[in-house]
Amino acid sequence: MRGAVRTLGRAQVRDILLLCVADGLVGASFGAITVAAGMPWWYPTLLSVVVFAGAGQFLVVGVLAAGGSPVAAAAAAILVNARHIPFGFAVRDAVGSGLLRRLVGTHVMIDESVAWALAQPTPARRRAAFWLCGSLLFVFWNVGVGLGALGGSALTDTSALGLDAAFPAVLLALVMPSLRQRRTRRAALVGAGVAVASTPLLPAGLPVLLALAGLAARGRAAAGPGPAGTAADDGAPGGSS
Repeated sequence: MRGAVRTLGRAQVRDILLLCVADGLVGASFGAITVAAGMPWWYPTLLSVVVFAGAGQFLVVGVLAAGGSPVAAAAAAILVNARHIPFGFAVRDAVGSGLLRRLVGTHVMIDESVAWALAQPTPARRRAAFWLCGSLLFVFWNVGVGLGALGGSALTDTSALGLDAAFPAVLLALVMPSLRQRRTRRAALVGAGVAVASTPLLPAGLPVLLALAGLAARGRAAAGPGPAGTAADDGAPGGSS
C-alpha cells in the first residue's frame, strides 16, 4: 500500500478506496438478492471468489432464479464478460510478465481496474493503479457479498443509493482525458452509437462487443492523409511543446 501511495499519490488512492466502498455495497446487494432468490448463503460467496465479475454474477443469478439451466446461465455470463478479451490487450503492460502474475491479473481485470490503469500517464502508475484497484476491489466486493448473503436484505435495491449511476460516471471520468484526441473521440462516438442502436435487438453482452467497430473508424482516420498529404490530425492541443 505504501508503494502505491508513493506512486499514485494520496488523492488517487483515496478515490480508489471510495470506489471500493461503493463496490462493496453493490456486492452486499448481490449477496442479499441471491439468498432472497432461494439460493444458499455460500453460493454467492463462492461465485464471487471464483468468477469476480459483477455483471456476469448478477446475470447468472437472474437466469437461475427465472428457472433457466446452469448451462444457459454460464453461457450468458461468458457472453457478457467477453469484453475482457480486449481488456487484456489494453493493460498487458500493467499486468506484467510471469505465469502467476498473468493468472492473478486476469482475475482482477474488471472495468474499474482497467479504466483506472488506462487513465495513468506512465507505465509505473498504470501498474500501481491496476494492481491496487483490482486487489482492493476483490477484497471489498467479496466482503460485501458475504455480509449481504448473511443478512444484508436492507440493500436489495442499490438504485436507491444512486450506485447504478455512480459507476458509469466514474468510468466516464477516467476516460475523459483520452477523448481530447479527435480520432479517439470519433471512435468512441461510433462505438457508443453502435452499442445503443443494437441494444434493443441483441442479447446482453453483444452490443458491447459490436462497439469495437469504433476502432475501425479510428484506424481509417489514422490511415487517411491530412489536408497537406500528411497523417490525419490527432487533435492534440495546439502546437508543440
